[in-house]
Amino acid sequence: MRTTVHDVADAAGVSVSTVSRALTGGSVSPATRATVIAAAERLGYRPNRTARGLITGRTGNYGLIVPDLRNPFFADVAKGVTARARAVDCGVFITDTDEDVSAELEALAMLGRNTDGVLLCSPRATDAELLEAADPDTTVLVHRQVPGMLSISADIAAGTRQAIDHLRALGHRQIAFLAGPDESWAGHQRLSALGEYEILRFGSVAPTFEGGVLAGDLVLASPATAVLAYNDLVAMGLLHRLAARGVSVPDQISVVGYDDISLAAMSHPPLTTVAVPKGRAGAAALEVLLRAGKPASTVREREVTLPTGLVVRASSGLAGG
Repeated sequence: MRTTVHDVADAAGVSVSTVSRALTGGSVSPATRATVIAAAERLGYRPNRTARGLITGRTGNYGLIVPDLRNPFFADVAKGVTARARAVDCGVFITDTDEDVSAELEALAMLGRNTDGVLLCSPRATDAELLEAADPDTTVLVHRQVPGMLSISADIAAGTRQAIDHLRALGHRQIAFLAGPDESWAGHQRLSALGEYEILRFGSVAPTFEGGVLAGDLVLASPATAVLAYNDLVAMGLLHRLAARGVSVPDQISVVGYDDISLAAMSHPPLTTVAVPKGRAGAAALEVLLRAGKPASTVREREVTLPTGLVVRASSGLAGG
């Protein structure tokens, strides 16, 4: 039989209202709170989330919006969010917008009304659209920055420079970049970091395996001896097309991806890529929302940037002759 708040009250020798105040941060003495918490833990009591929401005005639920759950990058972010949510007994509603800005803004409005906060991962909407649609105190951007909004992102520029410097150190001078969606903030960050190099640009390329396959012939028709792809899925699609054309990687052309999804180490050859802290970013973003919901908020930094790092595998190898 499920333990109720009445059972906790009886075990602690207090009223039901005292139990409610003790477990929701209300006004009770430290000794009473300790007694109630000990009784609740001993009995295995878990407050009903709906009832708790009526008392605190909070649902205990959060929303996560991603562009495409088929991309393992976003699945890894989601795992980081849900793992942290389980640890603090919160629920997470996940919405996939299929790279559609209208669907993204609709999901933001719906989840904003029905949850305690929204995590918006790699949104495709413009800065102006996000500032108009989002509550800046209960929305956290993941892998996106907008001035004035809470955000957790990666040091994309540093990772991009590491990748290009690695290829140049191997002797490559004709390096191509397969650019992603025009709406991608991360893509623009990569392009900005590439400004100091002479780079051949192709794109925008769909941020999928199929996008990489389609870009393969464009790369082969160019003088490029190395390629930095928008993400690992694009890089793996490129590897597939190069293999079909009989082009050896890395002997004839080197390939570097971005994100270090789990499949990157399983590709043939294993993919050199820039590692992005996906799960860590998701967990950190939820933690920001959890802190923002407290009466005395401890959120100080509105923009947090996490480090990236190059993972060198066989697909970059040595520069071809």
